[in-house]
Amino acid sequence: MWESLLKLFRVPDLKRRVLFTLSMLVVFRIGAHIPVPGIDPRALAGVFSQGGILGFLDMFAGGALSNFSILALGIVPYINASIIIQLLTAVIPSLEELSRSGEEGRSKIAQYTRWFAVVLALVQGFGITSWIEGVGVTLYPGWGYRITVLLTLTAGTIFLMWLGELISDFGVGNGTSLIIFSGIVARLLPQLVSTVSLVRVGEINLLYFILTLVGGIAIVTVVVAFQEAQRRIPVQYSKRVVGRRMYGGQSTHIPITIIQGGVLPIIFASSILLFPATLAQFFQGSKVMASIASALSPGSPLYFTLYVALIIFFTYFYTAVSFNPVELADNMQKYGGFIPGIRPGRPTVEYLDRTLSRITLWGALFLAFIAVVPDILTRATGVTTFYFGGTAIIIMVGVAIETVRQLEAQLLMRHYEGFIRK
Repeated sequence: MWESLLKLFRVPDLKRRVLFTLSMLVVFRIGAHIPVPGIDPRALAGVFSQGGILGFLDMFAGGALSNFSILALGIVPYINASIIIQLLTAVIPSLEELSRSGEEGRSKIAQYTRWFAVVLALVQGFGITSWIEGVGVTLYPGWGYRITVLLTLTAGTIFLMWLGELISDFGVGNGTSLIIFSGIVARLLPQLVSTVSLVRVGEINLLYFILTLVGGIAIVTVVVAFQEAQRRIPVQYSKRVVGRRMYGGQSTHIPITIIQGGVLPIIFASSILLFPATLAQFFQGSKVMASIASALSPGSPLYFTLYVALIIFFTYFYTAVSFNPVELADNMQKYGGFIPGIRPGRPTVEYLDRTLSRITLWGALFLAFIAVVPDILTRATGVTTFYFGGTAIIIMVGVAIETVRQLEAQLLMRHYEGFIRK
């Protein structure tokens, strides 16, 4: 493993890409600590200590939101825009046709996503700016200050979009994913140091801390296994003669991953359940909102029940949008492919749909398990300063695996041995 890592720096192109990626991530971490002027730090810390959806968004911003830095919005508006455009592409025929028109069509969709991300950043920035002024965090309230902060936050999101595209083009891995990955890791390291300090002074039981670490490592191992797991459906292509040449006659497979939607179902479910608690902060005098927030607070039986149900629902929803058995069966039949033992056409569609439904069920149950078990483990051990969040684990594992795959592909292209031993 270490020999393979050293080989990265023996290849000039890979060395330049790795160092460029690391330098851009350092720029992101520096920007996350540059605060917007006119903010009361103590009042801001008191607001974020109450939890809610702001803490969930702060995870994706890498702590920039709790610092209310110039990058407080993070890359979240761009992620939301990408998800919405992706869903609309499957619904709107013109966008679907544009996505199939090659590189030019994909470039136009990417441009639409950027502009939509700017619109979402303006809307989200205006809401956050108005809210922090309402809770008394700003030192200079007024429309002039509000517009200044709004433009600053929107520019920060645009800067992160540009930074992510630079990493994707001139670095290693997906830039947007690596920005989120670095933000999560940057928050976990201080939590680990703080927890170790509390263990030393005796405020946290050493045995419970060890159990938490062992449980976290076990969860990461299971996530890696499920991220790599897939169902391979065999496909046979019949021979056909075109002119004087014969094509086909080969065997391949259709890889269907267990987790089709990745972390998106957890993100959607968490946002919906944390929204009432966040509204309760805006309407602190309402008894109805306070009771709803209490019933849906993390750790309550109703919260866990709805959380699991929403994760399963959104897993099936995203799979239905992103995977089309009818289109896949038509393409197979067009090029003379068939699944052994299954007739082409409608039987193939039914077989793919039935197989996908069964695999999606296991993926949905796994996501629900990963989302709930860390909370139960944290509450059982009492180690609340070092939290293995299910969303954070799935993001970190997924980004790490994808980045290692790209590095290995670059090494193998240059006739080096990769990271994974065969």
